Amino acid sequence: MTHIWQRLRTGDWLTAARMRGYSLLLLALFVLVFAGWIAVSDGLIDRNGKPIGTDFSSFYAAGSLVLDGRPGDVYNMAAHYAREQRIFGAATPNYGWLYPPIFLLVATPLALMPYIMALAVWQISTFALYLSVIGAILRRIPGNVIGPIWLPIAAGFPAVFINLGHGQNGLLTAGLFGAALLALPARPVLSGILFGALAYKPQFALVAPFALLAAGQWRTVVAAGITVVALMAITSLIFGADLWLAFAASTETSRRLLIEQGSVGFEKLQSVYAAVRMWGASVPVAYAAQGAVSAAVVCCTVWAWRSACNPDVKAALLVIATLLASPHVLDYDLVILALAIAFAVRAGFAGGFRDYEISLLAAAWIAPLLSRSIAGATYIPLGLLAVLAFYAFVLRRATLDRGQLRVGAPGVAQA
Repeated sequence: MTHIWQRLRTGDWLTAARMRGYSLLLLALFVLVFAGWIAVSDGLIDRNGKPIGTDFSSFYAAGSLVLDGRPGDVYNMAAHYAREQRIFGAATPNYGWLYPPIFLLVATPLALMPYIMALAVWQISTFALYLSVIGAILRRIPGNVIGPIWLPIAAGFPAVFINLGHGQNGLLTAGLFGAALLALPARPVLSGILFGALAYKPQFALVAPFALLAAGQWRTVVAAGITVVALMAITSLIFGADLWLAFAASTETSRRLLIEQGSVGFEKLQSVYAAVRMWGASVPVAYAAQGAVSAAVVCCTVWAWRSACNPDVKAALLVIATLLASPHVLDYDLVILALAIAFAVRAGFAGGFRDYEISLLAAAWIAPLLSRSIAGATYIPLGLLAVLAFYAFVLRRATLDRGQLRVGAPGVAQA
């Protein structure tokens, strides 16, 4: 037993051969499952009676309504569902449109294509963006010591395939978020534009503005704000300003159905709020627990971003805090956890890996594969626990880095 804990502490059990082997094994398994699932589907409908790409059907239906000159019906749940039934059949489940009008700038062009082609373009393009950003993060490691092994690890990350199976936008979110963090030091305006482009995920904007302000990144904050305003203006001109009023009205229904009633299943949600609700607590108690955790991670992240610790540590901390601060995080959203893993790996190669960090990174990598099933069977929110542990370890590294900087260079200016 002592030997096992020693290997977990050092992380030497996770060899390059094992990382490559585990990743390729999962990749092969996922490809076979997807291929088999499509092979037994009936046209656009899978064997469970759902559209192939499930949630993407909502994007496509919304875009088709816009192309028909009916953008106002996007937030009319009955009209939107009727369009899904028209495309996929009367028995199709209802996948609601819950995004701000900004996301119609993506959904509408996709609806110009046949459904399968649109789904393929969406999946391939966002997957390529995700891989290019992860590669850009890891290729910055001095000496390129990680080599090409990053590719199967990034591609085989289980959250990627949860996202692909749902046809969701987690890969796009990871690509934009990661690109914004990479651009931040040298190109703050570009970074702000990329952060602003994430406005279709407003629940992920609870931490980044505070961190950026704490770091004095005013140009990035201003650029992000201008980008959001510009996107709102563009959508108002194209689709009509009333669409924003319709979206605002729909948020109450979204909050009640998705968060408070857990219509998608609390086992799929990866937040403190969802865990507390899954354990039987009331809505106010769950909100209170989520609020306490959100406030804590915002404060800790702001503290780190005000310090002079490793920029990669700051980036990893911000990504994880973004997940922890929101009550509405689904398992496919855990794709952005790949960014935190990549930044943490880069920080580890730069300053050495602390005890248990390598094993924790492996746990964070595999957790999305098991989180939904374990939560559904045992009420243990494995995904949330992995994210919380990851945040604690990265925050510890930030604290140690700051302490070392003070000892080694007491006159260093705080960032």
